[in-house]
Amino acid sequence: MLRSLGKPIRMVLRWQLVVTAALTLVAAVTVGTHCAVSAALGGMVSVCAGLASGIVASLGKAQSAGGVLIGALRAEGIKIGLIVILLWLVLATYKYVVTLAFLGTFIVTALIFSMAVVVRDR
Repeated sequence: MLRSLGKPIRMVLRWQLVVTAALTLVAAVTVGTHCAVSAALGGMVSVCAGLASGIVASLGKAQSAGGVLIGALRAEGIKIGLIVILLWLVLATYKYVVTLAFLGTFIVTALIFSMAVVVRDR
């Protein structure tokens, strides 16, 4: 499944996973378990939304510039909708969420996703 995604998306997803793991480890060592779980959840919100966006974008078979634009907007809409749902889900269900670690890791990994435009496809 991941092979159908372009190299930039796969690379950025890898970067997001590495940063999520690193920030989770830092949170575990410095603060504790709930902070580490919060950091991991924040990173995974961004990774899941980015993966869904990449899959939706790769399914598009646009034949025109307008079709490409519609496909990109559809993928971005899916990503934003999934982010909203997953952020709400974690904040509503995880009683011991450390908000700073959760949102901080989410923001860092979301910014990493925007770096896909600098990764070459070759």
